[in-house]
Amino acid sequence: MKRWAFYTGCVAKGSCPELYNATVKTCKKLGLELEELRDVGCTGAGVLSTEVSDPINARTLARAEQLGLPIMTICSTCQGVIGASNLRLQDPEYRRMINEEYLADQGLEYRGTTEVKHLLWILIEDVGEEELVKSLGKPLAGLRISPFYGCYLRRPEDVIQIGGRKRYIEKVTTALGAESVDIRGKGKCCGFPILTINPKNSVKMVANHTIDAKDRGADAMVTPCPLCHLNLDGYQPNASSAAKRDIDLPIIHLPQLVGLSLGIAPEKMRLNKHIVSTKKLLSELAVAP
Repeated sequence: MKRWAFYTGCVAKGSCPELYNATVKTCKKLGLELEELRDVGCTGAGVLSTEVSDPINARTLARAEQLGLPIMTICSTCQGVIGASNLRLQDPEYRRMINEEYLADQGLEYRGTTEVKHLLWILIEDVGEEELVKSLGKPLAGLRISPFYGCYLRRPEDVIQIGGRKRYIEKVTTALGAESVDIRGKGKCCGFPILTINPKNSVKMVANHTIDAKDRGADAMVTPCPLCHLNLDGYQPNASSAAKRDIDLPIIHLPQLVGLSLGIAPEKMRLNKHIVSTKKLLSELAVAP
C-alpha cells in the first residue's frame, strides 16, 4: 500500500475529532501508512480568494512534494479547494510566480507533481474493493446506508475528474456488506454554507435529505465530508422540529463505517459522541455503543 501525506483539515482537529480518530485507526487496519502534515494552513475552504488561498495551498503541496508523497484528504471541501489550486498550479508561469513571490523565502518550491486524493477515492482506487472485502472483520450485512457526497466531491468535473467517482460511496458500502439506499439529494449541498445567513433554509435542507433517506428505509447516512456531518447530524434535531416529525437518522463519517466493518470498536471511533444517537444502529450490528 502507498504511504500518504495526511492533510487533516481544520474540522477533524476541531468540531469533529471523532473523524480524525476513526481515520487513523481505519487506515492502520488497512495498511495505509500516514505521515501527518502539521506545518500547513487551511485550504481557504472556498471562502478565500484564489489570490490568498493558492499560495497557502502551494505551500502545502510543496511540503508533500518534499516528502515524495501524495496527499490524502478526509474533507470534501479540502479536496475540492486544494484540488482546484493544484490544477491552476499546473500552469508553469503561474507556478513560477507563486514560487518566487511566496515560497522562495521559506526555502520551498512547488514543481507541480503532488497528487491529492480523498480517502474515499483511495479506498476504491488504491486499496480496492476486493481488498476491502478480504479485510472485513464484521461485514455490515443487514444495514441499509444512504450516501451523501455533498458539493465538493461531485463538482467541478475538471477538478474532481469525476468518472466512476460519482458512485464510490455506493461501491464502498456494498463492499462492506451493507445495502446502499439511493436518495435524490446525495450530490447536493447539505446547507452548511448558508447556516449563519439563512438558518431556516439550511435546516430545511437537512430535513429534506435526512427525511428522504429515512422514508426510503435507510438505517443511517454516510458522508465523506465533516462539514456535511456537522449540519446533518448537529442540526437534525432542529430539522425534526421544523418538519414536525421524528427523523432520528445517524450520520456516520466514512472512516467510521469502514472501521466498523473492520471490527474496530465503536467507542474507539467515538461513535457515542454524535448528536443523533448511534445506539440503535450499533445494536443492529450486535456491538456495544
